[in-house]
Amino acid sequence: QVQLVESGGGLVQPGGSLRLSCAASRSIFSINAMGWYRQAPGKQRELVATITSSGNTVYADSVKGRFTISRDNAKKTGYLQMNSLKPEDTAVYSCNADLVVTYSDYITNRYLRLWGQGTLVTASS
Repeated sequence: QVQLVESGGGLVQPGGSLRLSCAASRSIFSINAMGWYRQAPGKQRELVATITSSGNTVYADSVKGRFTISRDNAKKTGYLQMNSLKPEDTAVYSCNADLVVTYSDYITNRYLRLWGQGTLVTASS
């Protein structure tokens, strides 16, 4: 069963940078839209950024100018580059993606919407 796997979280000082990655656990045909979300302790999950298959992006106001979402369609991997991290960015970050698993799914316009397991990002001195 295919899964989404995130990596790249960790502890960083305020003002530092991290890059998160999100990829399928096994070979798939392609990925449609992808998104990053985060949930801080005691708060609801919120959208961080999304990117379509053609590269159109949307960002939460709180991360505009600091975070960059991108994707490598050949590697079927998505990224979230986080710069100028603030303590309020501390959260569990999860990716969400629409996976087109096989060519048959592609020609029939079927996809599998999955969430990753989440990776903790802590910005603290």
